[in-house]
Amino acid sequence: MSLERINPAGLSPATGFSHAVAATGTRLVFLAGQTALDGAGKVVGESLPEQFEVALANLLAALAAAGGTPADLARVTVYAVDVAAYRTHAAELGRIWRRSAGRDYPAMAVIGVVRLWDDRALVELDGVAVLP
Repeated sequence: MSLERINPAGLSPATGFSHAVAATGTRLVFLAGQTALDGAGKVVGESLPEQFEVALANLLAALAAAGGTPADLARVTVYAVDVAAYRTHAAELGRIWRRSAGRDYPAMAVIGVVRLWDDRALVELDGVAVLP
């Protein structure tokens, strides 16, 4: 399996994401949306960074259970109920990402939504991984 991260020089600098990811491998893993739910199904964390860290940990736990690692992530979509807050906390969210998932950035998008399934949830992440 290999992922080739493609960041053309003519596009704006890719900071915390890759513009494109070309994947070759034998197993695709589609990761369901993960919010900041604990093992009892309760949303934990009051702030966006707190919830982002838990949601990312949940996404990575699902990926690990499928046999993958953060480097196998080809695509991640972030759904945020407050995009302005996401931008305000972008540097902190980037530190959380790097500490948890490293610097092999997938293709990413942040999408603003009115609300998520649980009305206390501030952020949700889903993804696609390519495993050997």
